[in-house]
Amino acid sequence: MANVSHPSSAETIEQFDRYVIGNYRRFPVCLVRGEGSFIWDAEGNRYLDLFPGWGCNLLGHCPPRVVEAVRDQAATLIHVPNTWYMEAQGAFARALSERSFGGQCFFCNSGAEANEAAIKLARLHGAKSGRSTIVTMAHGFHGRTYAALSATAQPKYHEGCGPMVPGFKYIPYDDLAAAADAIDETTAAVLVEPIQGEGGVNVPSPDYLPGLRSLCDDRGALLMLDEVQTGLGRTGAWFAYQHSGVTPDVLTCAKALAGGVACGVMIASEAVAPSLRPGMHASTFGGNPIACRAGLATIETIEEEGLLGRAPRIADRFRGHFEALRRDRPELIRDIRARGVMIGLELSVDASPVVSGCLERRVLVNATHGTVVRLLPSLTLTDEQIDEGCGVLLEVLRSFPS
Repeated sequence: MANVSHPSSAETIEQFDRYVIGNYRRFPVCLVRGEGSFIWDAEGNRYLDLFPGWGCNLLGHCPPRVVEAVRDQAATLIHVPNTWYMEAQGAFARALSERSFGGQCFFCNSGAEANEAAIKLARLHGAKSGRSTIVTMAHGFHGRTYAALSATAQPKYHEGCGPMVPGFKYIPYDDLAAAADAIDETTAAVLVEPIQGEGGVNVPSPDYLPGLRSLCDDRGALLMLDEVQTGLGRTGAWFAYQHSGVTPDVLTCAKALAGGVACGVMIASEAVAPSLRPGMHASTFGGNPIACRAGLATIETIEEEGLLGRAPRIADRFRGHFEALRRDRPELIRDIRARGVMIGLELSVDASPVVSGCLERRVLVNATHGTVVRLLPSLTLTDEQIDEGCGVLLEVLRSFPS
């Protein structure tokens, strides 16, 4: 690789402090290059990334097939508006439809946009029968735009942003009795994550999604699954709902969808999709040729390298390390939750110092909901890299006083 010089981390941070709005809490590190599960800062220090791109880099940093597809497409056709047909978007839509439930796709640029589209579609569809309420779950997370934020049943994200978009009803997660009380003749749709990610990697009981499906069918509501975080192979299936035996009416996906390139999608059944009529919704950059070529390359990589089967093996290896720690320090570990490369370690203490301690040792992890260490590693993570990362993580955890 060519020797490329960069401004120091301090110089870049100084620019940010002056010119970039401070709406993110950032660590004092400027990252300049990534390859697989490793990433380097401006000073040349290497980090093992167990939370790559907030889960967007499912294939690791700069996966070769995605890089090649983007290079080729950028040299051919970068962007055309959705008033024209384009080869890559049609091919990507077909690939997603064939790997899900045979629905039709609307493309956008992010998970929040995909959920906005789903909420609008549900209300347009429900308008025929006077339904507009959307039921969502406590501790869920659906994005930062206004309808998606209103769907997010976490008061901390609503604080100071009111009034929220009306028409959302919040109920506890993994509670079918609460769902039975909430879903009625006014309900347009239930919007739920098959596994809550930002909410703490919460895996529901096996009968939860089938129970919601049955309630929605009985009462005429749509079942919409937010697979922004769980989608495209992270759990060992193309979509997490495929572990449950149920089929949604609407599904949203983003993050891993295009190997790190910005892309979101809403997939709707053929019975529901026509409610989104021409002129009712749009996304200027949605489904652009570069994102769709990157998405196709992501699917090809997962299939040709057999990565769906790799997901549960990664989960088992992490779980083995964490169970050893629990035997050693039972007072420290409340729960271990893992499905594929979606891993949560719930502690009895604040998880923020774990993130800082790992960063000092050049391993990148995330904390959510105060006490949960969240990992969303790539499907290409090797056994040796798992052992290296867990070695550091467990060293940090064992440094906590007993």
